[in-house]
Amino acid sequence: MVEGKSWRNRMFDGVNYVILTLIAFLCLVPIIHVLAVSLSSRAPAMGGFVTFWPIGFTWENYIKVVESVAFYRAFLVSVERTLLGTLINLLIIVLTAYPFSRSPHEFKGRTFLLYVFMFAMLFNGGLIPTFLNVRNLGLIDTLWALVLPGAVQIWSIFLLMNFFRGIPKEIEESAIIDGASHWQLLYHIYLPLSTPVLATLCLFAAVGHWNAWFDGVIYMTKMDNVPLQTFLRTIVIQLDMTRMNLDPKDLVLVSNRSVRAAQIFVTMLPILVVYPFLQRYFVTGIRLGAVKG
Repeated sequence: MVEGKSWRNRMFDGVNYVILTLIAFLCLVPIIHVLAVSLSSRAPAMGGFVTFWPIGFTWENYIKVVESVAFYRAFLVSVERTLLGTLINLLIIVLTAYPFSRSPHEFKGRTFLLYVFMFAMLFNGGLIPTFLNVRNLGLIDTLWALVLPGAVQIWSIFLLMNFFRGIPKEIEESAIIDGASHWQLLYHIYLPLSTPVLATLCLFAAVGHWNAWFDGVIYMTKMDNVPLQTFLRTIVIQLDMTRMNLDPKDLVLVSNRSVRAAQIFVTMLPILVVYPFLQRYFVTGIRLGAVKG
């Protein structure tokens, strides 16, 4: 027989629900405000009268964003960078985590390499040496400059390694008896069982690439090659609206503030659309990869 919760437990749960609801609302407030400003006409947006509801509702700001060739070009660079970078990250994570999940008897030098990776995770080479390497390799103003410096995500490798080590050895031994090679073990056993962790690591990598802006500042010298976040920095922080190539006549209908808000909201949409599909794997993937092994 299951006993009901005491009044103290129910009160504790109620307080938690209230606090979490308030935190969720505080997280949504900036997004709602940006959306309201992006859908408002010029005068209310410029005057700062818009809070959480559009004033003088208009789609004109989004039309100007869609018509902007510079914004569209930067958006495509970010999409290419996110897809290619995430694919490379996951490939390296899987191919590195699998041998690290072997015992020291199976993989000679495993312990030494783990210490090397751990040292590299704690201490990087520094900004200037990294820039010099990228420049000497001829990667300046190329997509590879945005992808290769962060291709090895060591923390994610350790997370997946711990999960691989938690998979029962009996499954692997049965496959080895049937003549399976290491490639077959990885493809047919380890990867199918690792869906929650892989989905979580995919989300980490994709969000990291999509939100990155600093590498676009230091590795790109032409505005045609900058990713979307770097482009937005130019528009929002430096207030350089010349990148949008707006007709002066358009400023009668739209304002710099409302157009910037529309750009910010369009930039958030891909992550907002993708995240709900991967969210169910998120907590499970972190928990399994963190505690197993």
